[in-house]
Amino acid sequence: MTEEEKQKRELADRKFYPAEQEARFEKKSLAQQTPQTEHPSYKLAFQDKDFLLREELRPVRFQLELLKPEMILDEANVGSTLVMYGSARIPPPEAAETALEGAKKLPEYERKVVENLVAKSKYYGEAQKLAKLASEKSVIENGKRQFVVCSGGGPSIMEAANRGASEAGAESIGLNIILPHEQAPNSYVTPYLSLNFHYFALRKMHFLLRARAVAVFPGGFGTFDEFFELLTLIQTGKMKPIPILLFGKDFWTRVVNFEAIAEEGTISKKDLELFHWCETAEDAWDYLCDFYDLGCRSSSD
Repeated sequence: MTEEEKQKRELADRKFYPAEQEARFEKKSLAQQTPQTEHPSYKLAFQDKDFLLREELRPVRFQLELLKPEMILDEANVGSTLVMYGSARIPPPEAAETALEGAKKLPEYERKVVENLVAKSKYYGEAQKLAKLASEKSVIENGKRQFVVCSGGGPSIMEAANRGASEAGAESIGLNIILPHEQAPNSYVTPYLSLNFHYFALRKMHFLLRARAVAVFPGGFGTFDEFFELLTLIQTGKMKPIPILLFGKDFWTRVVNFEAIAEEGTISKKDLELFHWCETAEDAWDYLCDFYDLGCRSSSD
């Protein structure tokens, strides 16, 4: 009896062809060009891009965009993440002097904007240090990697996060998003953990599904959106509390009057305890370690 015949008799043998093999069968049938095989309706549904992009298929695309990253991160043995939010515009410290030099001939308002961004370049450095610190500690629990650095995959603060992990010799995640203007993943994201999204909602969900701490740096509308949604989820009890490490008190208290929101009664005074002010990577990491009683503070061996 041949091996093929033996396999046919095995009870555990798969009796249906996998989708990949069915696709090869379809390719052979398409080689026979007839009016039927050449019509789009003949394509297998899962290989028909035009079909998958139809308006009615949005729920299916939601499901795929939820499932693909979940499977990849699970296969990568990622147990939890340290998520880092922040601006895509703050320059790295090494580019600060060049930026200031280039701003000298700009109109006053534009020059001031550049100066403000350069003043925040220190947070690029702190994001880089925090990511490196978390990656060097290499926390393993239940056989899975914990506090794997995860960013939005883009430039500036996001780049700093992936860069810090890379400097520690660790892998890191980048959750990019398709935008009308070009946004490529920064070069420090681990290639097989570089994920791309169409839907902001699904991207934000993946930021938080494995998050065990979130570091929030100065940023714009995107950072505000991510930060305030996280606050809302914890405030309303939809998500258990995790460390929210808020960097840049001067920036945040200038652009958001948290105390006034509480005084107006639209949030509780206690809600202001949902986040922890930080200025340095060491402060943030030590708070995280204390929160989880990890015994791996930055000052520890």
